[in-house]
Amino acid sequence: MVTPPTRAKPASRRPANPGHRILLLKTAIWLTGLGPIAWLTVGFFRGTLGVLPVDTIILVEGRWTLVFLIATLAVTPIRRLTGWNRVIQVRRLLGLFAFFHACVHFLAYAGIDQVFAIGYIIEDVLDRRYITAGFAALVLLVPLAVTSTKGWIRRLGKRWRKLHRLAYLSASLGVLHFYWKVRADTFWPLVAALTLAGLFTVRLAYRKRSPKKTARK
Repeated sequence: MVTPPTRAKPASRRPANPGHRILLLKTAIWLTGLGPIAWLTVGFFRGTLGVLPVDTIILVEGRWTLVFLIATLAVTPIRRLTGWNRVIQVRRLLGLFAFFHACVHFLAYAGIDQVFAIGYIIEDVLDRRYITAGFAALVLLVPLAVTSTKGWIRRLGKRWRKLHRLAYLSASLGVLHFYWKVRADTFWPLVAALTLAGLFTVRLAYRKRSPKKTARK
């Protein structure tokens, strides 16, 4: 009697480890966050940052501040739209890189360009509107960076979320600072403004849906 051939069982696929995706994402964020500093450092010593290297440093660091700040604000909409809850684990890292680049941006202006001449810096902050907006954005980022730890989240409780809504105000001031600074070439400031407006719209849409879900329950 001939036995029928047995079908080979398909090889079982191992489920992807979600921790690996977060690790890869964090590695990419670290590389992206430190990349501009490495590029500017090499360019500064090699003399490839143009005729005014300090202006190049200030401009590049200001742009990356906005990139990381908007990326930080994009984490919650991405989580809600995709259902990937673990992406929230990279929000603090993105926010700290935004603060880091903002500090380098300001120190390049205050330290290299103005040689820490406090009188001139204060005069600029008071008289030049784009510097006023940028300085205000940096000041708002300070409490957000300080209270980004788990300990502060526990201490502040619900107040932590209210405090960290200042990130939207800081980003808005940063976009305004960028727009007023460049004057003529406003393409990238407008892209940043539209992206920020889109993120804010998604946030408002979910806030309006939340009371309805609570009422149904």
